Amino acid sequence: MSTTSIRTRLKSLLRGLGHPDAELSVVFTGDRAMRALNRLYRGMDKTTDVLSFSLREGRFPHIQPEVLGDIVISVPVAVRQAAESGHPLSHELYSLLVHGLLHLLGYDHELGPREAAGMKRMERRLLKRLAR
Repeated sequence: MSTTSIRTRLKSLLRGLGHPDAELSVVFTGDRAMRALNRLYRGMDKTTDVLSFSLREGRFPHIQPEVLGDIVISVPVAVRQAAESGHPLSHELYSLLVHGLLHLLGYDHELGPREAAGMKRMERRLLKRLAR
């Protein structure tokens, strides 16, 4: 999994989702940094697999609507989750990228069961598209 592969696949997903000019950043980090971010922005003093920081929220989302925000992924958590699930690390990383991307596009599984189910369906759909 190279940065070129990630960039190419994300661009393809964004085009398919109707956001061909969208911009976002992806950061791969360790557990210590992820725990600090999770504590600072979510009040949870533990590491997590992926965080998304949307730039389409707040008072001025219309200024640069093509800039979606940032996706931060903890590589150690991804490695553990891939091992637990029995699938390759690349699959886990793409799953986390898709999950983070959907959050940047306004999906939120924490709003309730209906939203969680809709987000999960969209994740499966996008992961299938990536597998082609």
